[in-house]
Amino acid sequence: MPSSTTTKTPPQEKREPLSHGLKQRHLSMIALGGVIGAGLFVGSGAGIAAAGPSIVIAYALSGLLVMLVMRMLGEMSAAYPSSGSFSAHAERAIGPWAGFAAGWSFWVLLCTAVGLEGIGAARIVQGWLPGTPQWAWVALFMVMFCGANLAAVKNFGEFEFWFAALKVGAISLFLVLGVLAIAGVLPGTDSPGVSQLRDFMPHGSEGLLIGLLASVFAYGGLETLTIAAAESEDPVRGVASAVRTAMWRIALFYIGSMAVAVTLVPWDSKEVVEKGPYVATLDHLGIPGAGRLMNVVVLVALLSAMNANIYGSSRIAYSLVERGQGPRALARLSGGVPRVAVLTSCFFGFVCVLLSYWRPDDIFSWLLNMIGAVILVVWIFIAVSQLLLRRRIERDAPEKLVVRMWAYPWLTWVALAGIVAIFALMAREPGTRAQLYSTGGMTLFLALAGYAWQRVRAKR
Repeated sequence: MPSSTTTKTPPQEKREPLSHGLKQRHLSMIALGGVIGAGLFVGSGAGIAAAGPSIVIAYALSGLLVMLVMRMLGEMSAAYPSSGSFSAHAERAIGPWAGFAAGWSFWVLLCTAVGLEGIGAARIVQGWLPGTPQWAWVALFMVMFCGANLAAVKNFGEFEFWFAALKVGAISLFLVLGVLAIAGVLPGTDSPGVSQLRDFMPHGSEGLLIGLLASVFAYGGLETLTIAAAESEDPVRGVASAVRTAMWRIALFYIGSMAVAVTLVPWDSKEVVEKGPYVATLDHLGIPGAGRLMNVVVLVALLSAMNANIYGSSRIAYSLVERGQGPRALARLSGGVPRVAVLTSCFFGFVCVLLSYWRPDDIFSWLLNMIGAVILVVWIFIAVSQLLLRRRIERDAPEKLVVRMWAYPWLTWVALAGIVAIFALMAREPGTRAQLYSTGGMTLFLALAGYAWQRVRAKR
């Protein structure tokens, strides 16, 4: 191993560092807006249809799990800030093969998500401008955000700052109107009391479990925060501040908005699934233009996710290659930006868009299944890495424990048990079983490839 370290040190020393163009306001708003995605605005309708009002319990349980995972990730990222985030931590704690598997599987997830979000955003604009080609809108969005990420990291930060500000404003207004309506003080509405909550678990525990699975994947995207922190003015303070406020953000935006929706609108309303709970609630309150307004918000959420995923995928790829786990060209920096990695991630995202047009019934659906449970695999790596790294940090550099995992190691084990339980639920459900097995196959392949690469480097 010493020889491999020696051979890769010189090129690392010659490379310029990543830019530190993200300000604290960028990082704070990225952390705030990162918990508000298109899945919350639209996808939560299917969870409500399955779980009924008990969707609030589902979001609370999965939100608790996410808070534990983010606290663990925050502890490690504050101690060792890195654009590789959990991938770098997994390599440090477990071995290069673990960093390889976690990093490249997450890269595939983010690049595929870029394509999906581009398609979703294009469909919304196409609804406003019928007759315009969908592919042209996808191409426009890809060029726009690829260009923004190529120029400078502060461009990514500015886009995310204003996108997040609009999302936060929209959901805050929704919550205010909802609470006023529930209290019976909103003009033109009567308080429903608890009449919509009587059939709390309409489909029993099975419906609650389906709602739990839907809620888990709605929380994806928070990991970008720790990736972005490595390029902020003060990485340690930025991570510590953002992670410490994660609890109230999740409680307010996710659990609070679900509680408002199921209190005001019947859970079995078709509009909840077709339009999403937010539009259905605003329509129920008689707010004029609610559908158009929420379409704008969903478009912003999709574009925000595109921007964040192009950024995140390029930095994960850069970090992997910098650590000797990919083609060196991806680690080239220009103006503090890994532009080759940005272009490669955008290219892969656009290929996913083309696959959705050419082979939507086989290749593209296979790709979607393959990344279906990647986020859970990443959470497993985070938990195991934190268990191992915490002991080393306490022994070698306790001053780096700026953020501490609560009740270590017991809550880390609780989080691991929760993730394993979700895997078991996915194996039970026919709709998620294929995702579980496909993701497992990809992760095993990448782990073996990473282990083989680790052995080759060790021999050198």
